[in-house]
Amino acid sequence: MSTENEGNAVPAAPSVPPVPPSSSAPAEDAHGTAAPEPPRTPPHTPPYDPAGAAAPTRAHDVPPPHAPHTPPAPPTGTGWPAPPPPPAWGAPLPPSSEPPRKRSGGGLVAALLVAALVAGGIGGGVGYWAAEQNDGSSSSTTVAAGEAPADFAREPGSVAAVAGKALPSVVTIEAKAGGSAAEGGTGTGFVYDKEGHILTNNHVVASAAEGGTLSATFSDGKTYDAEVVGRAQGYDVAVLKLKKAPSGLAPLPLGNSERVAVGDSTIAIGAPFGLSNTVTTGIISAKNRPVASGDGSGAGRNSYMSALQTDASINPGNSGGPLLDARGAVIGINSAIQSAGSGGLGQSQAGSIGLGFAIPINQAKGVADQLIRTGEPVYPVIGATVNMAEGGTEGARIAPEGEGGTPAVVPGGPAAKAGLKAGDVIVKFGDRTIDSGPTLISEIWTHKPGDRVTLTYERGGKSATAEVTLGERKGDSG
Repeated sequence: MSTENEGNAVPAAPSVPPVPPSSSAPAEDAHGTAAPEPPRTPPHTPPYDPAGAAAPTRAHDVPPPHAPHTPPAPPTGTGWPAPPPPPAWGAPLPPSSEPPRKRSGGGLVAALLVAALVAGGIGGGVGYWAAEQNDGSSSSTTVAAGEAPADFAREPGSVAAVAGKALPSVVTIEAKAGGSAAEGGTGTGFVYDKEGHILTNNHVVASAAEGGTLSATFSDGKTYDAEVVGRAQGYDVAVLKLKKAPSGLAPLPLGNSERVAVGDSTIAIGAPFGLSNTVTTGIISAKNRPVASGDGSGAGRNSYMSALQTDASINPGNSGGPLLDARGAVIGINSAIQSAGSGGLGQSQAGSIGLGFAIPINQAKGVADQLIRTGEPVYPVIGATVNMAEGGTEGARIAPEGEGGTPAVVPGGPAAKAGLKAGDVIVKFGDRTIDSGPTLISEIWTHKPGDRVTLTYERGGKSATAEVTLGERKGDSG
């Protein structure tokens, strides 16, 4: 029997299916199993008409492209077979109750339409499930960047890499004065050598130097008691020693501050306002900046330095911390700031305005080594008292007399041997222009006792030069 659809007309399906004979059984396929879905045309198929009577097509087996329609239940007691349950999502279509037959173009279209609707049904089901899962949850427009790989490593010269290597060697210093007074403060220091010496500022530890207590806390939270080995008020440098130094201390490498150039990158580490392990960055803004800073005691004890100027954020509490170059080498010790409204340089509680000053490490190293060896500082001197109040471009004028009425030029001292007299104005020291007394002291203290330096001075409107061999003074003068 041929089942080909030759394009003959398809008789219209009756609007109401006829009632089958009560003796008829459910239709079976060639294997004797019940057909999964009854045709919507009368269940009785007339015998094949060789004259060209058409077999019914499966056009009505294709569900419409809209929400599925539930057919009305057939009348009971008529013998009409019950429809099979609808297939689950994604289940294969049931086998046809008819033998295989060739399909025309219309059959192909029907098959494609079935496939499209099944795929569309699956997609709609998935979309409905996803909507149900997200129903009631908060919305978000963030985009995850993904986890960093386990072997992620920052470049050796990055700020993060430099800071990560340096932080374990930086300490936060707590200084407490002795007696009932609650005077004290917080500063910073760093590991100078493997023996447990810590380098910092004098003004950080000055309040605890006489009968007070000192402690140093590392970035891992471990705290150690410390004691003063030596301090230099004029240089604003001090050396501590951990009382029970742990093994495996890693001293920070020391750079060469003479080779620093304006514009070089800087990294400052400290505890501004008590916030330990703070890292800030900037550049070298200027070199050889003459700075006279007070120790905050109000006793007029100033420190003098030919400083490295940086715009890295430095605040109270950063004092004594390292100023690093881009390689992580120490090029200076953060010591003073210029603050808006503070009226001068020092360690007031005003914040940073981008003007920070550090003691060059070349100078600090010489002072630290001296303190470790002898416990007291040694200062180079020219043997003359200069006016510290004058400024501007006049130079450093030798005062009429020294402290307590003593001669301004020490008899037999370096200045006297060079021929200098009271009233002379020193305008150049070596290759540095001198504009004030503090500038001259700052430049002298960058040298060592015994150094020979050529200076230029003015007397009676005339300029002259002289060579001076620097003398020395041991200890602080009060």
